[in-house]
Amino acid sequence: MARRCEICGKGTVSGNNVPRKGQPRKKGGAGQHIGVKTKRVFKPNLVKVTADIQGKPQKIKVCMKCLKACMKTE
Repeated sequence: MARRCEICGKGTVSGNNVPRKGQPRKKGGAGQHIGVKTKRVFKPNLVKVTADIQGKPQKIKVCMKCLKACMKTE
């Protein structure tokens, strides 16, 4: 099973972990220096919910954004 929302299709996204050293110039420092970027993964906040699909109860994976939107309409 994929880690994906069955309503909106939101899934895992890859990005970079960027370590920063030093105090920024805005706060009175000499400026920040960026270290070596490493890969990381952003995972969606999924919950298993029982929903009525075509009159039958089924368990589906839903992200919290879709779950909150569905709760508001009821």
